[in-house]
Amino acid sequence: MQPRNMSMSGVVDLAAVKAAQEAKAKAEQARAEAARQGGGTGGVSPADLVIDVDEAGFERDVLQRSAEVPVVIDFWAEWCQPCKQLSPVLERLAVEYDGRFLLAKIDVDANQMLMQQFGVQGIPAVFAVVAGQALPLFQGAAGEEQIRQTLDQLVQVAEQRFGLTGLTVDPEAEPGERAEAVAEPPAGPYDALLEAAVQALDAGDFGGAVRAYQNVLADDPGNTEAKLGLAQAELLHRVQGMDPQRVRTEAAEKPGDAAAQIAAADLDLVGGHVEDAFGRLIDTVARTAGDERDAARLRLVELFEVVGPDDPRVTAARRALARALF
Repeated sequence: MQPRNMSMSGVVDLAAVKAAQEAKAKAEQARAEAARQGGGTGGVSPADLVIDVDEAGFERDVLQRSAEVPVVIDFWAEWCQPCKQLSPVLERLAVEYDGRFLLAKIDVDANQMLMQQFGVQGIPAVFAVVAGQALPLFQGAAGEEQIRQTLDQLVQVAEQRFGLTGLTVDPEAEPGERAEAVAEPPAGPYDALLEAAVQALDAGDFGGAVRAYQNVLADDPGNTEAKLGLAQAELLHRVQGMDPQRVRTEAAEKPGDAAAQIAAADLDLVGGHVEDAFGRLIDTVARTAGDERDAARLRLVELFEVVGPDDPRVTAARRALARALF
């Protein structure tokens, strides 16, 4: 079977160019600072650039990791002779590319559901997942030159459109564990700003709360309290001026309209109907395409932040989203 070449023309730009460039700059700054100060780099072992993935770990090992590094998926089987020729090349290139992509190997015999979700018709088949978006790379045997060209294009798209600069590799790190990152001084305190945000929420000034949380995150992007507060404040700000009856009527009359379903999902969540909100958006992802599909997926991810990543309803919805996407 001749390989099908990948095309990046259909990749949706999920983030503004400015945001992607800022993410890239911050990642490069962090690496440079770690190198300057010496010690641990927070990097992974070269051995961890190639991983075996099954259905149970797909969300964690592929979907979640694709937010920090492009994940190349190698669908293979023990009985497949072309796979035995291709897989070692991909494994070698994963190490050579030094963290610019992660190679996930999936045994199709043991993971039929994943094979079906990706629409794999024959093996070897190679896909990529970038920021949660699945891309077909090639199917069938491929020469190393073609593979390199494909990977170069993938890495370029991931960096320029999504700000993904890949993983830091530490040759001295133990396999299975990231080396300890260089400790950075605390960026806070932010008690005053966080308190101001809470007071704004209590007063119904949702726009003010959004700005207060954004001020915290501008200096401390990893602040968990501010992330959660911002997601909640933005949700309340969006529904503040809504006419619930009109929104629900429009959603019922336009089941294929992503904007109508997104608005209704916001109301569902504010009303405490978590499963309804998640289910509505997952259904919208399944029935739409292009920008509308991506808008529904992004809003669903935002609502996950509101509810909290440890909530079992979020875990179940993430699995359902993966099935809808693939």
